[in-house]
Amino acid sequence: MDEFFGYGSLVNLGTHTYAGARRITVRGWARTWRHAAGRSHAFLTATPDAGGVIDGIAARVPNGDWSALDLREEAYIRTRLAEGPAIYHIPEGHHAPASVANPILLSYLDVVVKGYLTEFGEDGVARFFATTSGWDAPILDDRAAPLYPRAQQLTLAETALVDDWRGRVTS
Repeated sequence: MDEFFGYGSLVNLGTHTYAGARRITVRGWARTWRHAAGRSHAFLTATPDAGGVIDGIAARVPNGDWSALDLREEAYIRTRLAEGPAIYHIPEGHHAPASVANPILLSYLDVVVKGYLTEFGEDGVARFFATTSGWDAPILDDRAAPLYPRAQQLTLAETALVDDWRGRVTS
């Protein structure tokens, strides 16, 4: 079956139209904030990690036509997981820690957390923050003028949830 595993913004079903989304947990991978050439901001990537466990979604790629998703995930390579779906990631040696020059966009973080909240509830949000590394990276507050192309408006409660967790992991 032609499926992908989303562990960041793809968990937010409002950012794509891929059908058949289902919640899954993948073992052997960890999630981290990184920067890669050609990108001006940090993003999430998955890295092989024998003890790693991350929640996400799997969804079908219609007719096996990966071109649109490959374009969206252009900085990544696609690798088939042993469990079946493909995962997009940046191989070791091709990414670096986020930095002042390449910060995490708060508008991107908002979209990711909204997806985890919708799909996995508040416990899923807690697991997202607990199973993601790289929180020492700077976070650029771009909510007033989002730089992330798939930015979404959050409710006051969602905004408060993101800000609470951001405070926990960055202090």
